[in-house]
Order: sequence, then C-alpha cells, then structure tokens
Amino acid sequence: MKRIVAIYGLISGAIIGGMLLITVPLYSSGTLKFDNGELLGYSSMTIAFALIFFGVKSYRDNQLKGEISFWQATKVGLLITLVAAIVYAACWQVAYSQYGEKFTKEMVNHYMDDMKADGATESELAEARADWDDFAEMYKNPVVRFCITLLEPSPVGLIITLISAALLRRKEFLSTHAEIITSLFL
Repeated sequence: MKRIVAIYGLISGAIIGGMLLITVPLYSSGTLKFDNGELLGYSSMTIAFALIFFGVKSYRDNQLKGEISFWQATKVGLLITLVAAIVYAACWQVAYSQYGEKFTKEMVNHYMDDMKADGATESELAEARADWDDFAEMYKNPVVRFCITLLEPSPVGLIITLISAALLRRKEFLSTHAEIITSLFL
C-alpha cells in the first residue's frame, strides 16, 4: 500500500503543485486574472485527484485480489490526498518565497476592488482591509502558511476519495445490494 500511496500521491501532488508554480508568476505578472483563479486551481485539483480512483483500484486489484471495503478504499484515498497536499504545500512555500508578498497584496487589492464594485461602505472596506492585514501578518509564518495550504486541496481529495471508495468497494457488497434494490422494484 505504501508504494501505491507514494506513487499516486506524488503524481497528484506534482500536478497540482506544478500548476501552482506555473500560475502564480502568471497572476503576479497580470497575464492571468484573479477572477478565474479558483476555477483554474480547483479544476486542476479535480484532475489531479482523479488519480485517487486509479490508486485505490490498483491497490484493490493488485494487492487485495479484486475486493476492497469502503473503509480500506477510503484509507488509501485519504493517504494519497495527504501526500499530494504535502507536495502542494511545499510548492506553495517555494512560490511564496518568490512571489508571495506581492501576490498576496495583489489578491487583497483585487478583493477590495470587488467589494467596492459591490457597493461596500468605507467602514466595511476598512474592516476587511484590517482583517486581511492581520491575516497577511500571520501568514508570514511558514508553519502557519504550510498548515493553511494543506487544507486547500483536502476537500477535493476527500470528495474524490469517497466517490472512489463507493465505486470500488467489495464486489460481493455491491451484488448483495443490487439484489435488494432489484427486489424492491420487481
């Protein structure tokens, strides 16, 4: 299991970390706009975490003779997610060392402009600016930044893990439930 988790986790992490290392300079230069950043980031995470399915399937087929429980599959998927998230967070540390403070300022300015466009009052803008400034100060701590960054891809990995575990679980479990469901409709 360790080998499968390492291989699929590192590949997933390389995809999302690599995408991060490619896009941060593009955002900082203005080539990419912040408006599509979340869509681009979470799309690349979804594509990368599709490897969870293949990792769990490989584990099931090659080490468990074709049968895996939901919880075993979930464990493998979560470990793949953890490895990928660690790689992603490490890549962000590298990107932050080059572009971080400038990137953060530009992102905050973008959100402030959005708030203004949405009709925020001066007091709301001042409060939001103060909150962002407090966060930016805390975010300078590399341990805090690493931990926060670990959380970014984790929900996507969790969702894909649960879907994969449900689809790949033990064959006899599926056939038993299929019989029950079929009998309800016949």
